[in-house]
Amino acid sequence: MRDRAPRWWQTAVVYQVYPRSFADSDGDGTGDLNGISGRLDYLAWLGVDAIWISPFYPSPMADFGYDVADYTDVDPLFGTLADFDRLVAAAHERNIRVLVDYVPNHTSDQHPWFVESRASRDNPKADWYVWRDPKPDGGLPNNWISMFAGPTWTWDETRAQYYLHIFLAEQPDLNWRNPEVRDAMFDVARFWLDRGVDGFRIDVAPMVMKDPELRDNPPNPDPGWEHSRLGSWLTQLHVNDHNHPDMHELYRSFRSMLESYPGDRVSIGELHHPDFDRWAEYYGERQDEIHVPFNFHVINSPWTADGVRRAVEGVEGVLPAGAWASWVLGNHDQPRIASAERAGRDQARVAMMLLLTLRGTPTLYYGDEIGMVDVPVAVADSRDPLERLEAGRGRDPERSPMPWDDSPNAGFCPPGVSPWLPIAPDFADVNVAGQAVDPGSLLTLTRDLLQLRREHPILRLGDFEPFGPTPDGVLAFRRIGRSGGQLDVLLNLTAEPRAARGSGAGRVVIGTQRERDGEPVGADVELRPNEGLVVEVGR
Repeated sequence: MRDRAPRWWQTAVVYQVYPRSFADSDGDGTGDLNGISGRLDYLAWLGVDAIWISPFYPSPMADFGYDVADYTDVDPLFGTLADFDRLVAAAHERNIRVLVDYVPNHTSDQHPWFVESRASRDNPKADWYVWRDPKPDGGLPNNWISMFAGPTWTWDETRAQYYLHIFLAEQPDLNWRNPEVRDAMFDVARFWLDRGVDGFRIDVAPMVMKDPELRDNPPNPDPGWEHSRLGSWLTQLHVNDHNHPDMHELYRSFRSMLESYPGDRVSIGELHHPDFDRWAEYYGERQDEIHVPFNFHVINSPWTADGVRRAVEGVEGVLPAGAWASWVLGNHDQPRIASAERAGRDQARVAMMLLLTLRGTPTLYYGDEIGMVDVPVAVADSRDPLERLEAGRGRDPERSPMPWDDSPNAGFCPPGVSPWLPIAPDFADVNVAGQAVDPGSLLTLTRDLLQLRREHPILRLGDFEPFGPTPDGVLAFRRIGRSGGQLDVLLNLTAEPRAARGSGAGRVVIGTQRERDGEPVGADVELRPNEGLVVEVGR
């Protein structure tokens, strides 16, 4: 980083679009690719640099697109390949990069590869998935449990064998130890790179390589990883069903393929690993594996100053020299940050300031910029199969449609059409159109923070340094410019006033309560309840 110009993804802010829920262009109640195209001007106005689009591939939708039946096409629900090409071109015209979801661990059970593989034990694709005979006593091949509850093995009558699925039975796991599978999946990536995508978010990146001997997992003596929604999956220590060391050679090869393309293509890996050191291994010993491993340490921490501090400083403490962190507070699998289960609405501004001032590449989940909260969905009306398998784990609440305005159906789909999930009941007050003209709104704060990142080199590329001690409930850190200058970020994660000591006298560059913008402050700074400040020291 110090010896070369930054790569685009190091100074970028990524915005996740869940296509079902973003914008419906054809009036069927479900968002689509043309709906995204129609909102690109909003994303350019907001100031994001890239969009990550969750799966839109042909799929039976057992897991809403993460059960892919064809990796190289568009499901008619979302449009056509021509629609996708127009979306990429229109985004690039607005200087917005496009990332797509790459789902390497599994396909749909309706994918032609699996249909052929399950047909017999001697067909050309017989070894494209993970098949095993029962144990001599007739039992399952091992004790692995699914991320979606229950065993990872399903019996197939035709082959008279079990097949492996870390997720739903409708999502059989590919056998990446078969070179033909690797070649075919690399060709999938090339297909989208050739269409102009700027990179990939790699779904469940550590799952792809398992223990080749398929040994049992030991029980987990302490299954309560704080604030996790992984449910029964946490009852085991997952030492054999993912994260095998062979993974690293695979991702070195994948990165080499990406970097053979012009335009600085990027990989962002989904990595749920609570151990900081194991998580950091995915950068590679020579930083030649995943460009930007997602980390979920803040998501999985309690929303307290101590909890967030441990997560942030833990990540910063294990980053290899020159590596670039990523930060994310929400996505399609996690309760929304403004929900009471997470930080809550009163802390949503503080959370946004944290996300957009840390050193690294932040990813915004659609709707977090206006403070969307989870929308309850009755069990009987649940669309998410996970809720039906293990109550309380459903992800429908964080996938509710984007409220664009206060018209019927919030501008997401036409009046009189039933949206695929319920619209938030507070859409008349929490929507894009209303907040866009409100100088005190969370949307305006988000947009101004994004503009500040673009204009202030310290926020884009400056170093990170924790400081303290701070009062209970206050999180503070410094961003230090490489050619001088310093910003203090002071965040009150409580509903009580706090007095914090910064690095020295300065000026508030931006505050979560906007009337403090430009205010001169001394070394001792008064923080109001639920308030965050960015202070330029020495000004």
